[in-house]
Order: sequence, then C-alpha cells, then structure tokens
Amino acid sequence: MSDLTLLIQRAESMLARLETMLPAVAAPDWDSAVAFRWRRRTTGLGVQSWLQPVRNLSPISLSDLKHIDEQKESIEQNTRQFVRGVPANNVLLTGSRGTGKSSLIKACLNSYSARGLRLIEVDKDDLVDLPDIVDLVAGRPERFIVFCDDLSFEEGEAGYKALKVALDGSVSAQSENVLIYATSNRRHLMPEYMAENLEAKHQDDGEIHPGERVEEKISLSERFGLWVSFYPFRQDDYLAIVAHWLASFGCGERDIEKARGDALRFALERGSRSGRVAWQFARDWAGRHARRGRAKA
Repeated sequence: MSDLTLLIQRAESMLARLETMLPAVAAPDWDSAVAFRWRRRTTGLGVQSWLQPVRNLSPISLSDLKHIDEQKESIEQNTRQFVRGVPANNVLLTGSRGTGKSSLIKACLNSYSARGLRLIEVDKDDLVDLPDIVDLVAGRPERFIVFCDDLSFEEGEAGYKALKVALDGSVSAQSENVLIYATSNRRHLMPEYMAENLEAKHQDDGEIHPGERVEEKISLSERFGLWVSFYPFRQDDYLAIVAHWLASFGCGERDIEKARGDALRFALERGSRSGRVAWQFARDWAGRHARRGRAKA
C-alpha cells in the first residue's frame, strides 16, 4: 500500500469521526418567524441541515380566495382541528394549475399562526430528511404543517419512499404535532402511462385488478387522509377574481368594467383562466393605468 493511499484512508477515517462529533440539527429561534424553510447542503464534513426562518410572508388571506369555497372549507376545517389538538388528516391538494392550492395553505397559516400554527416548507429532494424534521419539532407546543409544493416524482426517487414511510409506514407513531400538506398537478404524484393499463388482470367474474405498478403509484396518494381537488374556473368566476384583485390595487368600478375585455384577452393568450392569471393581469393592468395615489404598489 502506497503512502498516498494510506494518507487518504487516514483522512477519510478522521472525517468520519469528525462527522459523528458534529452537533445535531440546531433548533432555530422559534419566536423569530411562523414559517421556515428546510435547507440542506453537502460539505466536506458531511451533510448540514437547518431551518431557515421566512421573514417576509405572503399577506394573502382566506377572503382573497374566490370560487373555491368547498375546497377552502375542507382545508380550513382540517386545519382548525389540527390547531385545536384533535385528530386531523394529512392533505393532498391536486388539480388545475393556478387555482389556489398553495395560496390556500399560506392563507391558513396567516389565519391560524396566532393560535400556534407553524409551517415548514420542504423541497422534494429534501424529503429524505423528514424523520429529522419530525424529531426536531417533537415536544414543541406549536402545531407544524410540513408543506411540499408542486410535488411529483419520477421512478426511483428517494423522496418518494421517504414520504410514503412518513405518512403511514414507519414503526413509530406519527407525531401528533405534525401534518403534511402537499400540492400537485398529478392525482397520484407520479407520471401514468398507457402501457401500465395493459398489466391489469381480468377476473372470471368481470372484476378488474390494477397491475403492480399502478397499485404502487396509488399507494402513496392513498396515504393522505384528505384529498381536495381543484378545477378550472368558468369565465364569470375568472372575471370576478380579476375584479377582486383590481379593487385591491385601488381600481374603482368604472376601471374594473373597462378592464374586462383586456382580462379576457390576457387569459386567452395564456391558455388559462386561473386565479394566478387573474392576479397577474390585475397587477399588470393596475400598474399600467395607475394614477399617483390611486393604485397600490
């Protein structure tokens, strides 16, 4: 064995010992914020993870979210139960883009943070750290929503199994002060292919049993106790949302009526009449037609 190889081995051994001596994930100043982001990076000494306080929260409120009343009531009821300390479910919000899935979770945080609700945003690639996050907040008096936005997986991703275990597959019980809220444009969180339907088995009595790959994809979404679906808005709903946001930017009724045609063209160009498009149009239109002291920045 060469001297260089021996030196490398000793260095690796030393780094391994140093890594075991590193402190566990440091708890943040819980009073500094009501929302946090889970950060993770790899260094020469191993993986470092920490919770980063979010200083500037979106000011959106539940009253800002229009024409999703059933979805809003379902999510708010589940969140109220959670904050009260009674049983509540993990939630999967799926459906059309820009219809208020993420905004609804942020609005719930704004409504219930004074009653102890907190939010931890976790990227899909960092879901493997879910056990560490749960351990970090265990015993805290606050109630934590682990928020995974725009979630979807490809075959074999590590975060898929980590989330599956965290939801309902670990030997340990779920922490009573943690729930997982996830949004996705996919109902089953993974791409679905026509070829998978060919794996279905037809029984003699006419029953159809999905193939193993389909069953595996369904098994993750089924671990969420509450499914909430969002749908594209009708034209009148879209225009009502535009009117709400224009009014929030200081536009009067005459301006709102004048903007209707432009709002429809704006949505047509983007191929979507979503709440996000309505807000983007209102922000653009109010800015272009603003008079000093009228429209809010």
